[in-house]
Amino acid sequence: MRVSDLSPGSVEPLLQGRLGRPYRFVDECVSTQRLLDGDEDEGATVATDLQTGGRGRLGRTWEAPPRRALLFSVLLRPTPPMPLWPELSLVAGDAVAVALGGETGLAAELGHPNDVLIGGRKVAGVLPEASVGRVVLGIGVNVNQTAGELPPETPKPATSLRAETGREWPRGPLLAAILFELEGRYDGWQSLHTNR
Repeated sequence: MRVSDLSPGSVEPLLQGRLGRPYRFVDECVSTQRLLDGDEDEGATVATDLQTGGRGRLGRTWEAPPRRALLFSVLLRPTPPMPLWPELSLVAGDAVAVALGGETGLAAELGHPNDVLIGGRKVAGVLPEASVGRVVLGIGVNVNQTAGELPPETPKPATSLRAETGREWPRGPLLAAILFELEGRYDGWQSLHTNR
């Protein structure tokens, strides 16, 4: 498997739960957030090698060179009341931090409200977008960017897994690990709020 490979044939055998099914991959798009429509089942996931209009919080852009970052969106259909849905940003951020720590050994942590940090530097971000009956979580992880490929002027200094470890990381296993951690935390969050 190539380090950059996010094809269905590489990712689907790694999936351990219902999130990530169905799975789609596109070489390039404006934003993976725009590729999940209201008719798709919960768990539907789309990933890309390049976003030409990736977004972050507060209207900021999310830029990464092709095949270096992990850029994907997953569709959720939460059952708790809509006013609680903003908590999913924290749920997803925690899942990303735990998955990255488990896969790489790095001390990744949630940076409120939607960042994942390593040593105070941003390695990942989560952007939830809600509409009637659904939430699309957009997740971006700086994986194989060199220090020179990271954006120089950001509110929080940026880093990547490669910059932190000195090696490249296969993106498929990272994606599968994040989806697995997200599923467990999402189910726990739903159970907590549904049984009240």
